[in-house]
Amino acid sequence: MLQLKMRHLFTMTITLEPPQLDGKTPYGHRRIVIIKGGTFDGERLKGAILPGGGDWVLIRNDGTLVLDVRLTLKTDDGASILTTYRGYRHGSKDVIERLNKGEAVDPSLYYFRINPLFETADERYGWLNNVVAIGAGERLPAGPRYTVYEVL
Repeated sequence: MLQLKMRHLFTMTITLEPPQLDGKTPYGHRRIVIIKGGTFDGERLKGAILPGGGDWVLIRNDGTLVLDVRLTLKTDDGASILTTYRGYRHGSKDVIERLNKGEAVDPSLYYFRINPLFETADERYGWLNNVVAIGAGERLPAGPRYTVYEVL
């Protein structure tokens, strides 16, 4: 059996605006949250997360947060990289209540995973167009922080 290996791609920290929409819809509890900005930093790329992206969060009836995010990374050397990801966050009722109050919670106590995809026209970062990535998240008071890995 093939053993998958991973390499750290970057760590990104995102700051969020208050939700634009926050209420129950026929699909579950919906939150639409605009991204204020943030940073990402790795050995092969680093820079800023541009304001204006967003997360179309759905909180399912079982309490699982389903993420649907679109954002733009702007590298320190000027490349723009569209990043999209879906993911899940779930945990015990007590842990999720603490996270929702903005408390610091050990990320090992809940599941928070994403699968980023990248798209860029910049040839220096064209390799990202063909990368499978996964990320592990933690919820900080101002927004999430993800450690993202390239699957080799």
